[in-house]
Formats: sequence, C-alpha cells, structure tokens
Amino acid sequence: MNTIKTILLLVLMAALFVAVGGLLGGSGGLAIGIVLAVLLVGGSYWFSDKLAIASARAVPVTSAQLPQYYAIMEELTSKAQIPMPKLYVSPNPQPNAFATGRNPKHAAVAITEGLINHLTWDEIRGVLAHELAHIRNRDILIGSVAAAIAMAITFASRLAMFAAIFTGHGGRDRDSNIFGVLIAAILAPIAASLIQMAISRTREYQADASAARLIGDGEPLARALEKLNAASQRIPVNVPVEQASHYIVNPLTGRANFRSLFSTHPPAEERIRRLRAGEWVPQAY
Repeated sequence: MNTIKTILLLVLMAALFVAVGGLLGGSGGLAIGIVLAVLLVGGSYWFSDKLAIASARAVPVTSAQLPQYYAIMEELTSKAQIPMPKLYVSPNPQPNAFATGRNPKHAAVAITEGLINHLTWDEIRGVLAHELAHIRNRDILIGSVAAAIAMAITFASRLAMFAAIFTGHGGRDRDSNIFGVLIAAILAPIAASLIQMAISRTREYQADASAARLIGDGEPLARALEKLNAASQRIPVNVPVEQASHYIVNPLTGRANFRSLFSTHPPAEERIRRLRAGEWVPQAY
C-alpha cells in the first residue's frame, strides 16, 4: 500500500510541474515543466533522505562518540531483523528524532542533542524503537516523498505568483490573474500540509505500537513522548515546515505559524494513552 501511495504522490508532483510550466510558458514552459518533473521525481526518490539530513544539519557519529546510541540500535535492529541504518546527531536543542531513507537497506536515523540532554537512555530506546518501526514498516520513503512534494508545491506556487506579477500584461485581466495566483499561493502550502497530515497521522500510531511490541513495553516511549511534547512547546527550533512530519513529535508546536495548525502528528496525549492502555498488545484469538 505504501508503494502505491508513493507512486501516486510522485505522479502528482510530476503533473503539478508540467501543468504549472504549461500555464505560465505555453509549449516552452511545458517542456521546462517536464524537465523539472523528471528531475524532481528522480530527486525525491534518490535524494530525499539527504535533504532531510541536511535540513537538520545532522552529522554522522561513531560508536566511539556515542556508544549507548550504537548499542541500543544494534540490539533493536537485531530484534527487528533489519540492517543497521546510518546514525546521525543534529545540533537541534529540542529533544526530537526522525528516520529517513528509501528502504531498510538505505535508511538513516537522526537524534538531536536535545534528546540526549533531556531523556534517559531507556526513554531514548523507546524513541529509537519508534524510528526503526518506521523503517521496518517502510514508512520512510513515503514520508520523505510527501515532504519533497510539500516543498515542490510551495515552490511552484511562489513561481507562479512571481511570474504573474512580473510578466503579466496590464489592465483588468492582469489584476484578476494576479489575484487568482495570490489566492493559489496561499492555498497551495495549506494543501501541501493537508497531504502530509493525511499520510503521517496513522503512521505515527502504527509506529508507536510497533515500537512497544519490539521492546515489549510501551512505558519508555510514553514517558519520552511526554517530555518531547512539553519541550516542543517551550524550545523553539528552525525546522522547515515541509520537514516537520519526519520527526517523532511536531517540532513546530510552539511556533506561531498558520500552517502549523495543520499538524501532521496525532495528539501526543492520545498516543501516550494508547501506549499505557496496552493497545499495542496483539489480541489473542
């Protein structure tokens, strides 16, 4: 199912750029749109993980630098029967984490310095189990592609806005065209957020449950989510809105931003309740 969703999203992004190119530049713009579509679709598949890592300013770490990080990941990947992902640390002071990549063989996990400073290693183990669940459930590619599409939609809407302003003809038609494009420029990022929200919310519940099953206990992740949710409201960070869906909790919770109202994450309180209620335990038949 995730593969089908990914293909549909890539087709959507390609169609968007072809349509915008044709609308703004006729046959010449259509050709440019096709070239951009090919480049962006290919880039979303092959390089979306690098974009996420770069946006977090994350750097690779060794087992000598963070032996606890490596020890936990070696234990959990062995249990989950998946390859060891590349491990990174971001200088972000807010406690948070994310997984990215196109499949379990080409995956990466990044934790923030804030996570190391604010949580115990038992709680971090719960967080890492959650991120490995995303990798094992093959959520990471669709999440990365959705983030790339959100950025592409925002870029395309801004491109259309500037083109209408600086290349439009005079008169009432020009004013009408600019007004329409400005409305589109406002609505397009909201549409991008709604796409991410629709994809991300159920994935978080599934990853929470998978993480609790992996370590045999929902409490470490529940405690971690309590701390992460509280910290996200009082420790501001500079994370691109389009990349926020990657993180285990929304890093923009405390930011006064209209688009942050369309949260890509389910309420932390509900996630914690489900973990502590044991809803992750498979039902016996």
